[in-house]
Order: sequence, then structure tokens, then C-alpha cells
Amino acid sequence: MKKRLLLLCTSFLFNFILWAQQFTRPVNDAYIITRMAEKLHVQPRPLDDQFSKNILRQILKQLDPDRIFFTKKDINALEKFKTDIDDEIKNKQPTFLITLTDICNKRLTKIDSTINNICKIPFNFSLIESITAAEDSSYPDDEKQSHLKLYKFIKAAVLNGILENDSFFTFSSSRQKKYIDSIEPIMRHKIQISFRHSIDIIYESPGGITEAIGDEYCKAIALCYDPHTEYFPLTEKENFESELGQQSMAFGFQFKEENDGTVKIENIAPGSPAFKSGQINKGDRIKSIQWGNQQPIDVSGSNLQQLYDVLSMSNHDKATMRIQKSDGSERTVALYKEKIDDQEDDKVKSFLLKGNKNIGFISLPAFYQDWENESTGENGCANDVAKEILKLKQENISGLILDLRYNGGGSIQEAVELAGIFIDAGPVAQYKNRNSKIFTLKDMNRGTMYDGPLMILVNGYSASASEMVAGTLQDYNRAVIVGSPTYGKATAQVVLPMDTTVTLDTDISNIKTDSYLKLTISLLYRVNGTTAQAKGVQPDILLPDILDIDPQREANEPNVLISLPIAPNKYFRPGPPLAIDNLKLITKNKLDSSSFFIELKKYIEAGKAELANKEISLKLSDALQQNIKDGQQTMDKVANEQEKSPYIVENNLYEKQQLEGDDDLKEMNEQWIQFLNKDPYLKVAYDLIVLMK
Repeated sequence: MKKRLLLLCTSFLFNFILWAQQFTRPVNDAYIITRMAEKLHVQPRPLDDQFSKNILRQILKQLDPDRIFFTKKDINALEKFKTDIDDEIKNKQPTFLITLTDICNKRLTKIDSTINNICKIPFNFSLIESITAAEDSSYPDDEKQSHLKLYKFIKAAVLNGILENDSFFTFSSSRQKKYIDSIEPIMRHKIQISFRHSIDIIYESPGGITEAIGDEYCKAIALCYDPHTEYFPLTEKENFESELGQQSMAFGFQFKEENDGTVKIENIAPGSPAFKSGQINKGDRIKSIQWGNQQPIDVSGSNLQQLYDVLSMSNHDKATMRIQKSDGSERTVALYKEKIDDQEDDKVKSFLLKGNKNIGFISLPAFYQDWENESTGENGCANDVAKEILKLKQENISGLILDLRYNGGGSIQEAVELAGIFIDAGPVAQYKNRNSKIFTLKDMNRGTMYDGPLMILVNGYSASASEMVAGTLQDYNRAVIVGSPTYGKATAQVVLPMDTTVTLDTDISNIKTDSYLKLTISLLYRVNGTTAQAKGVQPDILLPDILDIDPQREANEPNVLISLPIAPNKYFRPGPPLAIDNLKLITKNKLDSSSFFIELKKYIEAGKAELANKEISLKLSDALQQNIKDGQQTMDKVANEQEKSPYIVENNLYEKQQLEGDDDLKEMNEQWIQFLNKDPYLKVAYDLIVLMK
């Protein structure tokens, strides 16, 4: 008996050592994150029991946001570590990580088969079933309850997919039944793939489940300092920098999602890996993707975002893809990503709005930076906006609208450069480091590129660099800000290699590591001493927005940083106040008479009421009544049947020449024009800017 017990103990110890060795990297990285944050973060948090509880809460949120997969038994097993994780980080211990991975491994394997079993049987939408508030907000008691909750969530997703067809609401009862009978199996398969997608991302990632859970552990630790301190494995670091710059690792194909939900290859970039393979063509579909020696991931039913998620899992591993050709035949293609220079000249789009006056319109979706020519900013977004302004000035514009809606920010330096286009030399913003020293960001260039009437469109997704530009131009009385309150991110980050010896003055250009840390190092302030942090930039002209239903802004994030006002910059000299009051009065009259904004207000009220109702019915008749009550159809119809636009959208002369002979560019350009002709917010902005002096 003693010999048997000794063998069992030896076996357990051996397996534990093997597990511990697999987690050497995330355990070391977890330690390094806390050391770097303690040294460099603008407001470092103590690594104590409360921080430990926050880590547990955060990683559970990341791995199971809807509380479907883990049972209460799983949570109880993990709760035992809630005040120990900080000690494990300090001592580089893997016990919590081993326990978490073991539970995830067992649970995901079980859930995978459960999803498949649920999706074998058609759903009956005449049954009285619902997702209760208690179910929605708690973990299931056991595997049986987990199965039931998963069944309800999948059924709700299938029902929502069926109701996405606007024509469905006009069908007779008999025709609705026939439509459901035909579309339900297709939608059920699509939702099955969608639910399995989150499992595949973890279970079949290039490094396997141990690496995936280890990465999630490190990400959770970083996010407990603030919402923008992030842990990046190498691939994610490269993807992040490609979003801010002009180079990306890519296979070289673009996709298009068809009306039936299938995703097909739309374009192949000349000279790209996909192009050079000679095996991939427009119209092909990707059936599966296998990273390295991992199991293939089925993407045959994935939507566009899910497909991009899988393609973004690695930048350096070999991807073996199963491709389906237009004729139905299939072939296997192995590809590696390569760096692709993006030299397009149309990252920033500009148009002419021709009506009572010629108004220029520029859309800037992100603040990207030219990493290769950082000192000159030759190909940064500020320089690209300047080029578009020059084109528009040749068309004799009487005003300019800069659209920063949905612009989540990016390069702070580019924001400084962009603000400088519209003001004379002087302070643009201020920032404070962990030592409370105040620094000034300045526009060093005398003169302005454009000094006419200026309006900036923003919404709740306008963040960071967008807020800096909007806040600066508002403080200088240089622009009228129109839209809804912005997101409220006024912090600055830097991406550093995972190395405890690194400081903010270290030359990191030649330091290469397998993982990186995006660290919040300073708080940003406006030149008048206030901050947009957790508050956002408040528009001069406030317009209702669909985001008002459920605001998701910085202030709603856990671990948000709070900063107090500082003194205004002593060299800040605002221009004369703009005539805002008259514009506000005109806007009120427009909103009161606009069929779109009248319906939007109703929709917002109904949406808030729906959020307050925590029970979700899975019965078709209830869902139909709820949808009609919400007025979504009415609002969509009004948006597409708006009153005649006060302007005609045209391209500038340079753009017209670029469009000649390029059918793809013409198609994208026409989509832009159709959108701008219908955009109710742009119509309000146009009517206001023609009145500005």
C-alpha cells in the first residue's frame, strides 16, 4: 500500500513539474509586468490581496464573459486563490495558473460537445422559454444547468439571426413559418460555428491551450492597473503597431461578406504571399485554417470578424488553409505572412458638399503614424489631412467639416500635428508623469493651413487623440464640436519590451522579446487645465445618439484612472468666442422637426426600457412584439427615406482623376457618396456650418 501511495505521489509530482515547466514564460512575464508597472506606471497600484481579487475577476470575465462555461463548482475552486494570486506572482508560482488551465481544459472539451449536441436539433420558437435575470447574471449550478443556459443562449442567437431579415416582419404567419423552416438550419449551423469560435481561439491557438491561458492570465494582470495597460504577445504587438502605422504582416487578401453570410475573397494584393502562391483567386472561400501543428480551425461558417480573428492569431507560424474554389473543388495552400507596405493615398477621404455653399468634408478614421519616417511624419495622418485640405481649398470651400466619429485615437504626436494645422504656434495640450511634473505639447509651426469655419463631428467612440484635437480646438474657440460626448480617455501609453531593466529613456529599437507591455505612463490635460479623462469632451452642439441607450465609456470601465484638474498653460491664448447660442437654437428646431431624430429619440427610450427589462423571451411572438415596440424598423426606414439632402456629394478634381479606369475604387467611392447623402448628422452639421463666419 505504501509503495502504491509512493508511486501515486511520484506520478502527481512528476505531472505537476511538467505543468509548471509549461508555464515558465507566463509566470515570469506576470512577475515582470508587476515590476515594470511599479517602476513606470503613472499611478501604480499595490500588488496586494485586493489586486489579487481584481485579477481573478478580470480573467473570469475574459474567459467566460456570459457566465456560461464555468460552473459554480469551478468558481469555488478558483475562489480559493482570490487572495493568493499576488503572492504567487511575487514568488513566481504557477499553482493558480495550473488549476485554471486544468479547469478550462476539461470545461472547454465538455462545452464543445455540448454545443454540437444542442445544434443537432431544430429550435421550437413557439415554446414559452426565457433567459431570466438570475440566469443571465450568475454561473450555472452544475453541468446540467450549464447545458440549459448554453441551449438558451444559442437559441436566442438563432432567433436574433432570423429577425435580422427586415422583410420577415412583412410576411404573413404562414410565410413566416416557411421562412423559419428554411432559414433555421442555416442559422443554427452559423451560430454553432460562432459559439465554437471562442473555444477554438483558446483551444487550437498556435501555442495550444497552455500558452493561450497563460497569455490571458498576463493580460488580466496588466488590465488591473488601468483599462489601457495591456500585455502583448509578439503577434498582438505587431498587429497593434500596424494599426497605428503603415506596415502590417499579412497574407494579402481582402474579404467580402455576402448577403447570405458567407465570406469570400474579394481582392488579392499584387506581390503578396497569397498572390505569389498562385493558388488563391477572387471568389474563393476559406474552409479551415491550421496554425503550425495544431488542429485545423473550421471557419466555413464564420462571419467576417471571426475569420479575421483566426487569421490574426499568429504572424510567424505557417498557416495551412483549406480553400474552396468557385467550382466547388478544394485545395490545400500553405502560406506565411509577410510585411506589406501600405502606400495607399486614400487613407484619409475628402469630399465636396455642394449646396448653398461649398463645404469640404474630411473623414479621419484613426490617428496612424509613419514609423519609418517618424521624425518627418511624412506619411502620418496629419500630413495626409493637410494634403486633402490643399485639394479642397482649390475647390474654393467656404467651410470644413472634420469627421472624428468612431475614431478611437492612436498617435498623440499626430494629434499635436493635426491640431497645429488649424491654430498658430502655441501649446496644444499638457501631460503629467508619475512624478507630477507638468509638460507641454506644442505646435511649433507658425501660421495655419486652414483658417476658415471649422466643425468637428464626434461621438461616444471618439477617444484619446480624437479628444485631444477636439478639446484643443474647442479651447482655442477655433472649431464648433458637434455630436455626443466623447469616450473619455486622456492617458498616454508606450509599448515596451518585457524587461525590468528598461526605463522610459532606454533605446528599445534593438531590444527584441517574445512579449511586450503597453504601459500607461502619463495623464493628458487640455491647455485650459481640465481633462477629458473619464469625462469626455462635451460638444458645443449636442445631438442624440444611439449610443445613449447603453453608454460604454471610460468612466464605466473597471480600474479607471481618475485625474484632477491642473493649472491652465500660461501661454494659452484663446481666440474670440464663437457664436454658439444661435447655432444651438437652430439645432433644436431641426431636431424637433426631423423625422429621423424624432424616431431616434423614441428608439433610445425603448432601448433603455428594454435594458431595464432583464428577462429575454425566446418565443417568436414575444420577440416580434418587442421588435415592433422598439421601432427599429421605423427608424431604419426613416433613415433611408430622409428629406432631400441640402447638398450634393462630389469628389475633388484630383480624386476624379484617380477614379478613372479603376472600377473597384469607383464602387467604394459610390458607397461613400450614398452614405454621406443619407447621414442625418452630417446634414445638421452642413446646415450649421453654412451659417458660421
